[in-house]
Order: sequence, then C-alpha cells, then structure tokens
Amino acid sequence: MSRTALFTGSFDPVTNGHVALIAQAAKLCDVLVVAIGVHPGKTPIFSVDERRLLIAASCAPALAQTSCALHVETFDGLAVEAARAHGASIILRGLRDGTDLDYEMQMAGMNGAMAPDVQTIFVPARPEVRHITATLVRQIAQMGGDVSPFVPAPVARALRAKFDKTGMKTA
Repeated sequence: MSRTALFTGSFDPVTNGHVALIAQAAKLCDVLVVAIGVHPGKTPIFSVDERRLLIAASCAPALAQTSCALHVETFDGLAVEAARAHGASIILRGLRDGTDLDYEMQMAGMNGAMAPDVQTIFVPARPEVRHITATLVRQIAQMGGDVSPFVPAPVARALRAKFDKTGMKTA
C-alpha cells in the first residue's frame, strides 16, 4: 500500500528549510505532494510555474537517494481538501519553534475535525535551518542582500535575476 503525504505552503521562495523538511518527509512516505497555495489576494515574487520549477530543481538532489516520488501541485482551498484530492492520508507540517507549534496544533485540530482520516505529522526543523523563513529571505533579497546561505542555488540565482540593485522587482 502506497503512503501519500501532502506538504503545503506558498514556497515563495523555497528555502533550505523547506528542502530539509522535504528530505525528512521522503523517509516517511512513498509519494510526497508539495502543494503550492494559490491565493488571489497575494502577490508572490515568483509565479506558480516558477515555484514549481524551483521546487523540483531544489529537491531533486535530496530525493535522489530515496524511493519517494515528488509531485508539485497547486491548491486554492483547504489543505484537507487538497489532501483528499491527491489521495494523501498525511499532512506534513514543519515546526521551527514553540510559536509554530501553537499555531500548527490549532490547525491540526481543525483539520482533524474536518477530515479524521487525514493525520497531521509534525516534523521538527533541523537546527541549521530553524531560523530560515521565506519572509526574511524575500526581505533580504529585496534589499540586495546575499540569500545564498538560506536557499538552494537555483533559488538564489532566480532571486538575483528578479531584483535589480535598488531592490525593485525586475520582471
């Protein structure tokens, strides 16, 4: 029996923290669906197609040593509905600190009430990536800073291409 897990987020941009969690998750399931949340009220740095490509390129090395299949999809509703749509019995959530735990416990409770057949599994962030957030990466990139310690190489290149020296989005 194949075990499918869902990992949701905006992935704008995908960070080393995301990749580390995906590598850990690959040990827990046969199929990992990375689901990019699409919200009409948000203006992301990267398009959905760019994020798909960056996730696939960034995660390929981490998954090469596993038998886990990676699928990168989008969703625009509830995570439990996305899990059902993709046949996932697990929702994976990363935890960096106690603040994450408080929020994620509430979400897990609500998701469990709506979809008792879908389990939420918390994966603790590795110490070397615990401090990384996509929000901070975006801010550093917009201000012309070096984000290479925080993101995979393809993402660092893409961010440099997005912003000119003034921090303005180029395209």
